This record gives sequence, C-alpha cells and structure tokens, in this order.
Amino acid sequence: MLLGVTALFALAWFDADRAIANALFFSTSDGQWIGRDSFWINEVLHTTGRNLMRLIGVLAIGAWAASFRLPSLGPHRRVLGYFALCMALVPLTVGALKTLTNVDCPWDIMGFGGTRPYLDWYLSRPEWLPHAACFPGAHSSSAFALFALYFLWRVSHPQRARMALVGALVVGALFSLAQQSRGAHFLSHDLASALIAWLICLGLYLWVFEHEKTPEAAHG
Repeated sequence: MLLGVTALFALAWFDADRAIANALFFSTSDGQWIGRDSFWINEVLHTTGRNLMRLIGVLAIGAWAASFRLPSLGPHRRVLGYFALCMALVPLTVGALKTLTNVDCPWDIMGFGGTRPYLDWYLSRPEWLPHAACFPGAHSSSAFALFALYFLWRVSHPQRARMALVGALVVGALFSLAQQSRGAHFLSHDLASALIAWLICLGLYLWVFEHEKTPEAAHG
C-alpha cells in the first residue's frame, strides 16, 4: 500500500505520466493514440470487459439475494454479500471521485490531441477550464474490485488467494493499458483506482468479518 502511494506521487513529481504516454501510447508522428481505432482495445477490452465485470457484479448481487430463499446458499450469504458489495462499491466510489477530482483525460491535453493545459491531479484547477472527470480510472476499477476474492480466500485457501490476486492485477492491468492506449487515462489514474479498490475491499472485509471474528469467510 505504501509503495503504491509512493509510486502515485512519484509519477507526478517526475512527470512520468506524460513520459510514459509519449513513449508507449501516443504517436507523435501522426498525433494519434495507438489504441484509438483498435478493435481489440475498444470492443474487446473496453466494451466487452466492462460488460463482463458488470455481469459478475449482477450475478453476485443476485446470488446474495437468492441466499435468502435457497437453503443451499444460506451459509454463504455473508461471503456473497461481501463480494457483491465490493463489486458494486469500488466502481461506484471511483466513478464518484472522477467527478469530484475534476482532472482531464489525456486526450484533452495539449500535446496529446487536446487543447487544455496539463495539470497534476493534486493541483487546483482554474475556474475557466471546463469540468473534467478522468481521475481515478473507472474502467480498471471494476477489475481491481476482484481483490475481494483475495481477502475471502487468504486464510482458508492461500494458494487460491494468491491466484485471485494475480488474476485481479492482470485483468486490471489489461484494462488500464487499454484505456491508456486510447488516451482515456494516464498510468497514475489507474494506479489510484487499484489503491482505492484495495482499501475498499480490505475495509469491507474487516467490517463484514473481522469485527465479529466470524469463520464464514473460510467457507468462501
């Protein structure tokens, strides 16, 4: 966690967001983002990936609701409720923060196809600039919400938990790279999403399970 926060500030201090975008995702020769017209980026990783994460969230909520009617799901109600909460609250929180932080998308910034001046995410925004909503990265947050599986299994199934953690990081990274290649986000935007998702999943886990010392998480 501390490493992630340090990296977030380091990206700003050393102007690494723009350097990475220029090196990997933006073609200065034609002034275009490399993923702008890519089918795999736009249709598969963005649209289909977004819909898949939404489907997982809806299924989790549905399973939790069904646990009140189906005896077989009753013993797993708290686990299902925790997972459903994570899948819903992480993207909702990040989506709300995007509006509050008022940070531009890369594609709106001068030097990357836009007309607005570059401002670090922690700086005050001049009133004459139009409102923006690009920090943190919402798309990747839906994948980082899968951190919930790590917390559910970390005690009872450590190996499964590690696999879930790696899986969440891989999918989150793919979603992040897809958005960065389109010009929708800088690296810091998605790193912030990962940190927020981790904190929410950890906080909910402690609230749902640890304060009552319930063993239910072991049966996830």
